[in-house]
Amino acid sequence: MTARRDYQRSDRVGDQMQRELAELIRLEVKDPRVGMVTLSGVEVSRDLAHAKVFFTQLGGEEKGREAEQGLNHAAGYLRHELGARMRLRTVPQLRFIYDDTPERGARLSALIDSAIAEDEAHHAGEPPPEDSGGRDDDR
Repeated sequence: MTARRDYQRSDRVGDQMQRELAELIRLEVKDPRVGMVTLSGVEVSRDLAHAKVFFTQLGGEEKGREAEQGLNHAAGYLRHELGARMRLRTVPQLRFIYDDTPERGARLSALIDSAIAEDEAHHAGEPPPEDSGGRDDDR
């Protein structure tokens, strides 16, 4: 049961870190590489020693990678500020990771829409295939 409690605690710590980091990044980080980022999640290790901070940013992958560099450069400062705001014995090491899931989803959706449109254009004007209902009429 201890492992379950630790897991729940790391989730709670991650949720609080996400809220605090969002505010700190918005108000304190002045790096021009870091624009308007949205924190999409924080995974904290069970021992609370490390945290992966996932974020998204408009502007594509190149801008996201630049923001990732800027945030990781500011990680020590942000960790120090988290220590002042949160009541933890030790504050986890922060590692920021650009999350390109929304962009990959949009690309995939566009590919699907394109394939559907191409399929509809290909079949336009053709009579629908005859439905044999799974029977062999030659018997």
